[in-house]
Amino acid sequence: RGLSSNSISAYRRDLAKYSDFLVKEKLDFESLTENEIISFEVWLKGLGMAVTSINRNVSALKSFYKYLAQEFSTTNPVSTVASSKVPRRLPKALTIKEITSLIDSTKREGDPISLRDHAIIELLYGTGARVSEIVGVDINDFAQSDIEGNPITTLKLRGKGSKERIVPLGSFAKSALDEYLVRIRPNLLTKGKSAKVETALFLNQRGSRLSRQSAWQMISDAADATGLSGKVSPHVFRHSYATHLLDGGADIRVVQELLGHASVTTTQIYTLITIDKV
Repeated sequence: RGLSSNSISAYRRDLAKYSDFLVKEKLDFESLTENEIISFEVWLKGLGMAVTSINRNVSALKSFYKYLAQEFSTTNPVSTVASSKVPRRLPKALTIKEITSLIDSTKREGDPISLRDHAIIELLYGTGARVSEIVGVDINDFAQSDIEGNPITTLKLRGKGSKERIVPLGSFAKSALDEYLVRIRPNLLTKGKSAKVETALFLNQRGSRLSRQSAWQMISDAADATGLSGKVSPHVFRHSYATHLLDGGADIRVVQELLGHASVTTTQIYTLITIDKV
């Protein structure tokens, strides 16, 4: 289905939980009814899982049984199971002041690797990319173009479902990136054990591609350093990017393209965030 490796890993974890439940209850997955699926939801709730996570588990089962029905004519006990209602919450966006303090906190005196962290946060906020898209960027994903005499740097991002999109880089992100590429990346590259040259843009201390978990940890550390613990995740930069663009007068269709949303209704949620906009 063209799903990302992260989505596949998530589905695998969901099905592993389902397998644990079946073993514990001594059930056969080919002869279940809707009642057993509801019991599985109750079991997940007993593990302390949130409604959104339980819904994703049920969604994984729906895909799984749909596949089994098509390939092996297995009965589908999930076909009539509805997902639980989830309260509609507005995405959390940071203020420009909070974003600025986060960005500034990543530049630590005497710590060269902080220039890499600084570039990552500038790119997250400056492009609205997901953290998985940023760590997946390769060194040759940048392009230079000229629009009416103005030099523009663009970045190719690979989103959900292997969809690609092109986003422009602002001057702050480009400056931070240039500093990392000149001063830090060449040194990190020499630490790699691989015979081939690493194509990843952002490298770890061993000279290989930075992981999503490491990027998360870096952002968490920046949040702790600025008194924003619990308010910041990589996705908060994406929410803030969209909100600040719309507050600044950007067209919603343009923001939709920049974020890579398939439908403009997904982007419209950002128009509801700030009282200033109202």
